[in-house]
Amino acid sequence: MIIAASAPLTVLAGGVTTTFAVTGLLGVPLSFLLLGGVLAVFAVGYAAMSRHVTNAGAFYAYVAQGISRPAGVGASLVALMSYNLMQVGIYGLFGFTVSSLLSQRFGVDVPWWIPVLVCVAIVAVLGVNRVDLSAKVLGALVALEFLVVIVYDVVSFAVAPEGVTAAPLSPESLFVPGVGAVLSFGIAAFMGFESAAIYGEEAKDPRLTIPRATYTAVAIIAVFYAVSSWAMAVGTGPSQLVDVAGKQGPDLMFSFLGSHVGTIVADIAQLLFCTSLFAALVSFHNAVARYFFSLGRERVLPAWLERRSRHGAPKAGSLVQTGIAVVVVVGFAVVGIGSDLGPLYPVLTLFTWLTNAGAMGLVLLMAIVSVSVVGFFRRRRALAGGAWSALVAPVIGAVALAAVFALIVANFDVLLGQTETTPVSFVLPALIIVPGIAGIVWALRLRATAPELYRRIGHGEEGSLAHHLGEE
Repeated sequence: MIIAASAPLTVLAGGVTTTFAVTGLLGVPLSFLLLGGVLAVFAVGYAAMSRHVTNAGAFYAYVAQGISRPAGVGASLVALMSYNLMQVGIYGLFGFTVSSLLSQRFGVDVPWWIPVLVCVAIVAVLGVNRVDLSAKVLGALVALEFLVVIVYDVVSFAVAPEGVTAAPLSPESLFVPGVGAVLSFGIAAFMGFESAAIYGEEAKDPRLTIPRATYTAVAIIAVFYAVSSWAMAVGTGPSQLVDVAGKQGPDLMFSFLGSHVGTIVADIAQLLFCTSLFAALVSFHNAVARYFFSLGRERVLPAWLERRSRHGAPKAGSLVQTGIAVVVVVGFAVVGIGSDLGPLYPVLTLFTWLTNAGAMGLVLLMAIVSVSVVGFFRRRRALAGGAWSALVAPVIGAVALAAVFALIVANFDVLLGQTETTPVSFVLPALIIVPGIAGIVWALRLRATAPELYRRIGHGEEGSLAHHLGEE
């Protein structure tokens, strides 16, 4: 489920080509290794806390128990908004990709929003079923993606029109003006790695498997994407890469495979790009549903959000997320009628705006969670496994993630593809910050009007989801 959120083809064909094109820097491979190191340090404290706090609303529970209950409720609404923005935003790229594929291969012109609404329905069905069903479906799709990307990497290093060079891995190719934008784009490729703790209540042995899954995900994402983006630079040619990426976008990878491996492989890769986006959509959908469930269970949000399906999934939360997706997609479809952006409208608006805002929110949350780890173990010294995991690593993680957040804010217009500040530059960050403030105010009101409910905030029963559903 974690790797699905950072699906290989979504990152490489969609994210990496965009990063090369927009920033004009070759140091993208090195940025993955650098960010992997930062997130690995963050994961030390995060994983240590996951051994003691098992809750479907991971960030919410961690901040509530490590800092304060009002901060936890604020963090929960920031998390809800961020995951929703990431999930719904990806529908924009999915709709464009499927629409383009149908047009190129079958000569059928289908508006981008039609395949999106079909996909919303399929995701909704998976969302109300057991999480292991989603995991099996996504596991098969992601395995095929890895296979295609490995083929691409091998062929790229073999073709190497300008020779195999380590320039994209050198510090001087990254640490120049524009490095902030590269890191901002890169952090989005990791988003989802932190979601392991969300499934803690449904895991057989969360104290063992949640930390293991988190560390493994960070390592795989950092190394695999660093090698693959390096392969893209070598296969295209470092001197031509920025120009080609700007002109071809996601098609850079598919046209390369078509020229050097064969049309059939290129077609399979393009189809898997669609399923890659689908995998990410299911992963983020599940994350949102479980946050809704956790907040409904503790009565921070309406109690009916606690309802589960007969398969054990958070049914109410899943349906609410589906409803949000439908409303936003339909809204963008109506506003986009006759847009000057043409076929790229859903990519340049729905996808670009929402996913970058979502990534901003999640980076802010991770910085706050690092602080909460310190607070948690300071109050429970007997649980601390040592200074490294309880203090040093979380502090380093908090500082590093705060720096990345500052870079995202400073480069936000670049990330949105804008040359100057517009109202969107303020509206999107507000979608992250305002719910957080509202959550803090709501929690303070609960403290005054419903003290018993307030005391339960962030302290959901361990294993409650599995217990109520009779799942072992």
